[in-house]
Amino acid sequence: MLILLADYLAQFDPGFSVFRYITLRTILSVLTALLISFMVGPAMIRRLSRYKIGQTVRDDGPQSHLSKSGTPTMGGALILVAVAVATLLWADLGNRYVWIVLLTTLAFGAVGMWDDYRKLVLKDSRGLAARWKYLWQSLFGAGAAIALYVTASAPIETQLIFPFVKDLVWDMGPMFMVLAYLVIVGSSNAVNLTDGLDGLAILPTVLVAGALAVFAYVSGHAQIANYLLIPHLPGVGELAVLCGALVGAGLGFLWFNAYPAQVFMGDVGALALGAALGTLAVAVRQEVALFIMGGVFVVETVSVMLQVASFKLTGRRIFRMAPLHHHFELKGWPEPRVIVRFWIITVILVLVGLASLKIR
Repeated sequence: MLILLADYLAQFDPGFSVFRYITLRTILSVLTALLISFMVGPAMIRRLSRYKIGQTVRDDGPQSHLSKSGTPTMGGALILVAVAVATLLWADLGNRYVWIVLLTTLAFGAVGMWDDYRKLVLKDSRGLAARWKYLWQSLFGAGAAIALYVTASAPIETQLIFPFVKDLVWDMGPMFMVLAYLVIVGSSNAVNLTDGLDGLAILPTVLVAGALAVFAYVSGHAQIANYLLIPHLPGVGELAVLCGALVGAGLGFLWFNAYPAQVFMGDVGALALGAALGTLAVAVRQEVALFIMGGVFVVETVSVMLQVASFKLTGRRIFRMAPLHHHFELKGWPEPRVIVRFWIITVILVLVGLASLKIR
C-alpha cells in the first residue's frame, strides 16, 4: 500500500524511490510487525484474561504443566493481525504470490480460531470435530495449490527442485497441485503438533520464515539467481516482505510466549503459521528445503504417527508420550532445556538448508 504512495512522492523527490527496494521494505515489515505486537500484545492478554479464555491442561501429561491451566490462549490472533497489517503496508499488493500466501494464512487462522472458540469460549472439549477441521484445511490448502498452478507462467513454477543438486528437477505437471496440497496441510498440522511448550514452535517458525525470505529474494532476483545457479522465479522476491512480517510478528509474540508464557498462540496461530510456511515453500519452490529446515516439525509429527501406529498394532507405546517434546519432559528434562535444544537443532537445520544455495 505504502509503495504506491512512495511511487507518487518519487515524482517530487527521487529519494522516495528507495522504497522500491525489497530489502528495505522487508526490514520495515519486520519492524512494523514487531511494533504492532508490542503495542497490541499487553491489551490482548488482559482481554483474554478478563474473559477467562485460558488453556485447559491434560492431567495425563507432565505434572509441571498443571500450573499453566488458565493461561490466556488464542494469542495467535496477535500474530495474524501483525502479519496482515505489515504485509498490506509494505508489500506490492499487485503481486499474486503475496495475496495467495496471505489469504491462505488467514484462512487457516480462521479454522484454528473457530476450533479455539469452541473449546475455550463455548467450553466444548472436542472443539471443531477433526473431520470438519481437516475438511476446511483441505479446501483452503487445495485452493492455494490450484491458485499457484493456474497462475503459473513458466515451467519452473511447477517443477520440483532438489537442494544440493544443480540440474535435478522434476516436471510434475498437475501433480504439482497434489504436492502443494500435502505440503501446505502437512506443514499446518506439523506446527500445530509442535506447539506444546512455551516458545517451542514460534522461534523455529521465525527461523524458517527468515530462511524462506532469503530463498524468495535470491530466486526473484535474476542476477543473483543466475550467479547461484538456482531457478529464477519472477515476482517471488516480493514474498520476502511477507516473510519479514512473519519474523517480526513471531519475535513480538515470543516476547510474551517465552518461558514462563504469558499467552499461548492456540490453533489460530499454529495452523496459520504452519500453512504460511508451507505455502511460502511451495511458492519459492523449496519444499525439500522446508522439510530439512523444519526438521523439528517433521520429527514431532512422525513421533505422533509412530506412537499411534505402534499402539494400535501392538498395544505398546514407543515414546512415554507424544509429541516427542513430552517424551523428553517425562524423562526428566526441564521444559526450558527441551525448548532451547529444539531451537538449537532448528538453527543447525536452517543453516544446512541455506547452504544449498551455494553447494550445488
